[in-house]
Amino acid sequence: MNWLSNNWSTVLDLAGAHLIQSIVPVVVGLLVSVPLARLATSRRWLRPVFVTGSSLLYTIPSLTLFVVLPLILGTGITSVVNVIVALTLYVIAILVRSCVDAFESLDRDVLQAATSLGYKPVRRFFGVELPLAVPVMIAGLRVATVSNISMVSVGAVIGIQSLGTLFTDGLRRSIVSEIVVGIVATVLIAIVLDQLLRLLGHVLTRWQRTGTTTARERRRAGAARHDSANGRVDRPGGGGPEGRDSVAGAPGGAGAVAAVEARGDCA
Repeated sequence: MNWLSNNWSTVLDLAGAHLIQSIVPVVVGLLVSVPLARLATSRRWLRPVFVTGSSLLYTIPSLTLFVVLPLILGTGITSVVNVIVALTLYVIAILVRSCVDAFESLDRDVLQAATSLGYKPVRRFFGVELPLAVPVMIAGLRVATVSNISMVSVGAVIGIQSLGTLFTDGLRRSIVSEIVVGIVATVLIAIVLDQLLRLLGHVLTRWQRTGTTTARERRRAGAARHDSANGRVDRPGGGGPEGRDSVAGAPGGAGAVAAVEARGDCA
């Protein structure tokens, strides 16, 4: 496209501004949401306050926030700070509920096993709870990130530079190519960041592949318990069912302790 070849430097500058306005709110929102969610799960009366309150934030129109925040923060109407603060609130609105669900989904047997192993509250949170909550958190983080990338464009309506500027400028000058480039660039950024978060989740959840028993091991443990119940103790391949059960089959006790140790080492 001729327009892109003549304006690629402008597109790169706008894409850089768009990335900053998208990523910073996600990082700040995550740092705020995780402790709020953990507090909500430890003190049940706070759950409806945080979850419902954060959800209400998402009902505020973004353009309204961009206009009102300068009056509250004392910034200029076209300041990037307004966009970052507004989008941080939207990230918190999404992630608080997601993080609460993540912490509430943790296996209580594993948490009790970690406590039995001598994990103090802080060490247990960073070594056990947070790693186990990562899969659900990453899912919410991906939604918040993609949502942010699209909402950043709204700031262009009041003059804040981003890829949304290509929409407003292209519409004003009736340049379809400029609008198409803005759309494609926004979608590409969303896809790239979403896949990077997916990869990050894959790296942070190695324990799902190395710290848990395989389906075959669980079936063997189940068969061993069944044979034991029917009076057959010896099984081909050596070892009694009791040994297998204590390592792979039991959901709590030694099995849970082994799971905590494996997951803690991998985290």
